Amino acid sequence: MSRRVPLRHSLVTRLLVTSVLIAIAAIASTAWLATRTVTRAISQEQGRALTDDKGVYDMLVTYAATHADWTGAPALIQQRAAKLGRRITLMTEDRAVIADSGSGPSLRTARPSAAVDPLNLDLSLTGGSRRIDPRIAGPFLVPPAERARLRKVADDDLNCLRKMRIDGKIGTAVNGRPTLTVTTPGAVLDPQCTQLADAVSPTEEKALLSLERLASRCLGLDPGPFILKIRPDFTVYTGKTDSPIDVRQRPTAVAEELLFATDSSQSARINGCVEKSRRTLLRPYVAPPALLFVTNPTSPSDPFTLSRANTVRILTVTGAVLLATIVVTVLVGRRLVGPLRALTDSADRHVPAAVSTKDEIGRLARALNDSAERRDQAEAQRRAMVSDVAHELRTPLTNIRSWLEAAQDDLAPTDAQLLGLLHEEAVQLQHIIDDLSDLAAADAGTLRIHPEPIYLRDVLTQVVDSHRGTAADIELTLRVDGDPVVTADAVRLRQLVGNLVSNAIRHTPAGGSVTVSGSSAEITVRDTGVGISPDDLPRIFDRFWRADESRSRATGGSGLGLAIARKIAEAHDATISVESTLGEGTRFTVAFSRR
Repeated sequence: MSRRVPLRHSLVTRLLVTSVLIAIAAIASTAWLATRTVTRAISQEQGRALTDDKGVYDMLVTYAATHADWTGAPALIQQRAAKLGRRITLMTEDRAVIADSGSGPSLRTARPSAAVDPLNLDLSLTGGSRRIDPRIAGPFLVPPAERARLRKVADDDLNCLRKMRIDGKIGTAVNGRPTLTVTTPGAVLDPQCTQLADAVSPTEEKALLSLERLASRCLGLDPGPFILKIRPDFTVYTGKTDSPIDVRQRPTAVAEELLFATDSSQSARINGCVEKSRRTLLRPYVAPPALLFVTNPTSPSDPFTLSRANTVRILTVTGAVLLATIVVTVLVGRRLVGPLRALTDSADRHVPAAVSTKDEIGRLARALNDSAERRDQAEAQRRAMVSDVAHELRTPLTNIRSWLEAAQDDLAPTDAQLLGLLHEEAVQLQHIIDDLSDLAAADAGTLRIHPEPIYLRDVLTQVVDSHRGTAADIELTLRVDGDPVVTADAVRLRQLVGNLVSNAIRHTPAGGSVTVSGSSAEITVRDTGVGISPDDLPRIFDRFWRADESRSRATGGSGLGLAIARKIAEAHDATISVESTLGEGTRFTVAFSRR
């Protein structure tokens, strides 16, 4: 009875698992790719919208930093809105419209794209770190008449650097103040060449003084000889009221606490007050804060929509994933079904199937190949057996028919000699039929044995005594060590040993010897006959096979004895083997299993 294929190895399970995995992979891939594509498309649209917003924001911040009001803003907004195809609206902080590029839904409750205030820049849009737009000059604008003195200081600093073999260049800041930049790679400003950092024009000095007072008031510093000082680059230090210096002097108690503090919170407080004071000074010079709205002309809540290119891209990705899923499913299906088709073709053409896998399909291919091989062997054995049986039965039947026809024609007398010949041929027929019956029972698994403990010496003695008559000119000897007991069917064991002894006597010439030996482990039958060639040894247990095909039935037997001996040995869980040398003799050994 064949074993059932385990569930984990069954083809149905593989097909189901494959289908589920393909479905999961397809869904996951579609979801992932669609999400990525949609996210990318949205990011592109958002990026485009953000770019538009940033462009509008930069334009308006630039205008606000250089104008005290929004009077000229509507013209700029109309021009940019026409270029972008968007609605641009500018409102005050209390939602009063300053400028609007077109009509549309109310923006009273809409979220602004950005707050436009050059004194409080949106760092997410500018990408910088300064909250105050550096383009605002305000009271720090250096008049042209005062720039010559500052330029001379800058030239002196540059000459100082060049004496140290450091090159640089002089530029001009937004407020008209000269700037000095080092151009030599890896070099920095030397402290001896930094007079420009502390040099101020009268206009700057006045503005910085106002800034210092506001910052000191914010920090709560008491007035005195040592007060908060601010350089033109808005860095903080302490000094006397009558002359700025670069080194720290002894400040008041509050100033000491603030200016000599090393923790970040105090530093942030100082910078915060300076920045707040700058906003106070610069506020009159810039446009007031405003809210910027860059929206879709039809819907303020939908600032952008997917472009046609992005929509096509999403549909293309989804279709490609579905197509890939179909192709993978077809390929996997063909791969799974391919071996089955190959097996079917092999079965139709009656040729061995190729075994390329170790799974259940490979097992099936091996089983079919084994079955086909056994079928071919069985068919060949059947044809050979039919031929051999016909050949074996033909000789005694022909003899019987010949003698009977001779008696009918009065060519042979019907006396005791004729009856003896007919009886001998009938006995030979019966012997062949009994042997065939035993072999058929062994093949069908119905060869009945009744094992029981028996004395081996008694069984072997009976076999040897029954063959002494046929071994008149041959020395037949029995050797048994002790009185061993084995578990076997006595009748079948006598039949097995008898077939071996008969075969040994038949192939041993006169003057030779046959020796039967026994122990609890094995039985051996040794002869000094003609022996068997090495090429014939693998076939001696085949049915109807003889080493000498010319041997007559009278001396050659039926050719079934050794085949029956092997079947009886297998029924006893024993093994039978043979060793032979041409011209020296043969030895058969029946070994009992130890259980």
